[in-house]
Amino acid sequence: MVVNGEKINFPGGGTHFHDGADKYILALARMLKFPSDKLNNGGNVRNVLDVGCGVASFGAYLLSHDIIAMSLAPNDVHENQIQFALERGIPSTLGVLGTKRLPYPSRSFELAHCSRCRIDWLQRDGILLLELDRLLRPGGYFVYSSPEAYAHDPENRRIWNAMYDLLKSMCWKIVSKKDQTVIWAKPISNSCYLKRVPGSRPPLCSSDDDPDVTWNVLMKACISPYSAKMHHEKGTGLVPWPARLTAPPPRLEEVGVTTEEFHEDIGIWQVRVVDYWKQMKTVAQKNTFRNVMDMNSNLGGFAAALKDKDVWVMNVAPVRMSARLKIIYDRGLIGTVHDWCESFSTYPRTYDLLHAWKVFSEIEERGCSFEDLLIEMDRMLRPEGFVIIRDKSSIINYIRKFITALKWDGWLSEVEPRIDALSSSEERVLIAKKKLWDEEVAAI
Repeated sequence: MVVNGEKINFPGGGTHFHDGADKYILALARMLKFPSDKLNNGGNVRNVLDVGCGVASFGAYLLSHDIIAMSLAPNDVHENQIQFALERGIPSTLGVLGTKRLPYPSRSFELAHCSRCRIDWLQRDGILLLELDRLLRPGGYFVYSSPEAYAHDPENRRIWNAMYDLLKSMCWKIVSKKDQTVIWAKPISNSCYLKRVPGSRPPLCSSDDDPDVTWNVLMKACISPYSAKMHHEKGTGLVPWPARLTAPPPRLEEVGVTTEEFHEDIGIWQVRVVDYWKQMKTVAQKNTFRNVMDMNSNLGGFAAALKDKDVWVMNVAPVRMSARLKIIYDRGLIGTVHDWCESFSTYPRTYDLLHAWKVFSEIEERGCSFEDLLIEMDRMLRPEGFVIIRDKSSIINYIRKFITALKWDGWLSEVEPRIDALSSSEERVLIAKKKLWDEEVAAI
């Protein structure tokens, strides 16, 4: 891409850093004609999906622009690079663009990005582009930088023409094209879909398809139409970031939560997080935490309460509560769905802090193993990292039996927390620090 007469390289897809990153982001903002040449568009672009992200440099540079990216690396070709990204403290995850839906709810991202991501978007009737369509918000953008967008050889022209025809049939429009980059936008309502000729491909998804159900659900080669409310409002109704973090999202009613309950949740987690940090203040230094996981994210209150700290949070919605993940994204946060009876798809020693609120109670009800989950948590936790386990007294007592064996006894605190509207009976909070193993410890 050329900016102010200077050719620049895109930073996200390769294995090296490039000085052209900020210039690239500036160029995208100008292509989109955003005010003040800011890619965050006054806080209206907050959540980005970077597909085939390499070492996630694009996502890293976006952080300074008040944009958070879910940097997704397919397991096959990028897995070592995503480990490097996580070690740099950049929000990123492993994923599979295969046959199943990505574990994110519909209408989660304002922008999707693919720069030389080596993905065959046309395979299986364009099912991967249709998956992007499910994930993008009304009017969301797809930034595509690849030889097919600018090369003139017959093969690249064939791919481009087929991709153009497919996206046109999906009612996407090109809003800007320059050099090697093209930007599409999806429609803001169902109007274009309703004007298509009967029998057009790809078809609209059936009315009984829930676009927010993602756990072990197959991708579908169909277009997910907007709800009647979104169609009428021609948008999401979300306020700009950072007000978005604490403003009640319009989709709250879809998960059965009132505005009053939402605001109460914010207040509860602010108090809880302050209490956690008071307990850890003697052992946790200023820059102790960067990669944080909330293993039962609910409405995202824990992550929201950390807004003034230099951390990012992977909000994990257990499968039975997966509908609430849309609220996480509508607040300008990121997360995923997971079943804690299974291992989590990440590298060993990925997170500095794991927060487990009622996670053990949930798997106990399903007959899953506490020991297996503790071992999985230990695998994800970095040396000298912390776990915060908030659960019933009986569960905390059982977990304490394994603290020494796990080497989580570098520092330990157990308290009975103050009672609030989210408290269960006889709740306890256990905070433990994992030791940095040395040869002497390993030999024990």
